[in-house]
Amino acid sequence: MATLYTLQGKNVRRTWFLMAVFLVIVIAVGYFISYYYDNFAILVIAVIFALAMNITSYWYSDKISLSLARAVPANREDNLELFQVIENLSITAGLPMPKVYIIPDPAPNAFATGRDKEHASVAVTSGLLGMMDKNQLSGVLAHELSHIGNRDILLSTVVVVLVGFISIIAYIFTRSMWLGGRRRGNGREGEAGTIIMVVGVIFVILSPIIAQLIQLAISRRRESLADTDGALLTRYPEGLASALEKIEAYGRPMTTANNATAHLYISNPFGEGASKGIAKLFMTHPPTAERIKALREME
Repeated sequence: MATLYTLQGKNVRRTWFLMAVFLVIVIAVGYFISYYYDNFAILVIAVIFALAMNITSYWYSDKISLSLARAVPANREDNLELFQVIENLSITAGLPMPKVYIIPDPAPNAFATGRDKEHASVAVTSGLLGMMDKNQLSGVLAHELSHIGNRDILLSTVVVVLVGFISIIAYIFTRSMWLGGRRRGNGREGEAGTIIMVVGVIFVILSPIIAQLIQLAISRRRESLADTDGALLTRYPEGLASALEKIEAYGRPMTTANNATAHLYISNPFGEGASKGIAKLFMTHPPTAERIKALREME
């Protein structure tokens, strides 16, 4: 059975792999755009931006994620139980106390972010605090601390920046095409040039989808393992199980829901309707009913 820290090495390696894949995609997109406009400087700029964004995503992705969620630092005096629960769980897990944030949103949800356990943050919504009893709150927070212990947080938060950047450069290019931008003719087109052009345009247009697939490479199994580790941490699986039931029953989306950060949360921030029909193919979380069932089978 998976325990806390089981996936640390794997997640670190996966993070570097995804950052390398991101760099390759940006270079490929930059190369094609430079070919399309017959301007090699575009490729150089794309590579520089890719390297800069990799560095930015490593050092600042947590701040970006918290900003997108509109999270604000929690006040200990006003949230004493929250701090006490996190402190006790951190001691039990052998983790440093993370920074604590509140998301002013009525929907119950939470996420953890940061590049490592020494620079981690946990954000919970005001709706979660108002809805959960102490055992349920402990279950949710233990789940998030498990992500910190397993180093899921670096892998998850880096993706927020990388996916967004690829989507932006693809959008800029496609807009320039529709607005009349075109490659300078220089007599080198021919059949091979035409093929490269068509393949390149398709690749750039599809690159945001490719980026989303990278985001989905953050396996759903990660959430299941965090559920397991969180239950082992509290030794009370029913706490998290009943918390997930309340979250699912609420059903409505968060007012601060964002596609880039959806995979960070303990539950889909877009609500139960986002997991129906074809949307199931792109779910970043296992079905809540399956998670609850697995937790109750642990008892």
